[in-house]
Amino acid sequence: MLVRPGRDVGDEAELLLQLRAGWTHQGGTWGVPGGARDSHEEVVTAALREAREEVGVDPDRVTVAGCSVGTDHGDWRYDYVIAWTDRGFLARAVNDESDEVRWVALGDVSALPLHPALAATWTSLRGRLGQLSAA
Repeated sequence: MLVRPGRDVGDEAELLLQLRAGWTHQGGTWGVPGGARDSHEEVVTAALREAREEVGVDPDRVTVAGCSVGTDHGDWRYDYVIAWTDRGFLARAVNDESDEVRWVALGDVSALPLHPALAATWTSLRGRLGQLSAA
């Protein structure tokens, strides 16, 4: 979950979202860039690799603030890595897994057709963002 400050002082922060390509699992839904972790990778390493592969995130331009387990099925789970970047950071679809990439104000995220895993955890993740930004 890559977050950047709002456009102006006092504006709400924005979350980088990816519209999953129609051919992918849960295609046509909005989610955060990510994917499977290789067996040798730590969660943060995998998240940064996936973000680079999918939307061109330069890991040197982000500050990892924390992690949060989204969904845990025992043999697999969604982990969210929360990171901050600067206002000037631009992202773009790097491969065919994304139909679109955009920055969305935190208050507008739930109005989009979200990937089911993100939809199920968005309220708690948004609360976690507030805790991390206040720390």
